[in-house]
Amino acid sequence: VMVQKIKGRGMVDALSLTEAEARMIDEMQPYMSGEFTVSDIKRVKFSDTFFNETGDRYYKAKLYFITLDEKSGAEKKTAVNMLVQATTLKEAVETVEAEMGKTMIDYTLASVNETAIMDVFKYVAESKPKAEE
Repeated sequence: VMVQKIKGRGMVDALSLTEAEARMIDEMQPYMSGEFTVSDIKRVKFSDTFFNETGDRYYKAKLYFITLDEKSGAEKKTAVNMLVQATTLKEAVETVEAEMGKTMIDYTLASVNETAIMDVFKYVAESKPKAEE
């Protein structure tokens, strides 16, 4: 029996770690022969994702949403993370700026870093067959 260790990172949208493991196995099964296991699962939270099908990398963009406390007049910053699919760092920054430009949200872009994520498996609701009448 030959055992080969393959390392890669993927991301799935799931409500629990158990669901995440099951979805990852389902997504990877067609590409694997024999048995395999998911060795580690970590929870990450992204407020939004910006997909670009031509992009071959995933970047984590950290933004601060800026709001004004009406009573005190003080500025409040709320940190949010977004996942961006792009080919280059520059393209990732441009994508964030273009997408945020469609909103009325005041923000500052704190950082954009390439992640080790190799693929993202989007959640697709299963369509239930209609009951025959």
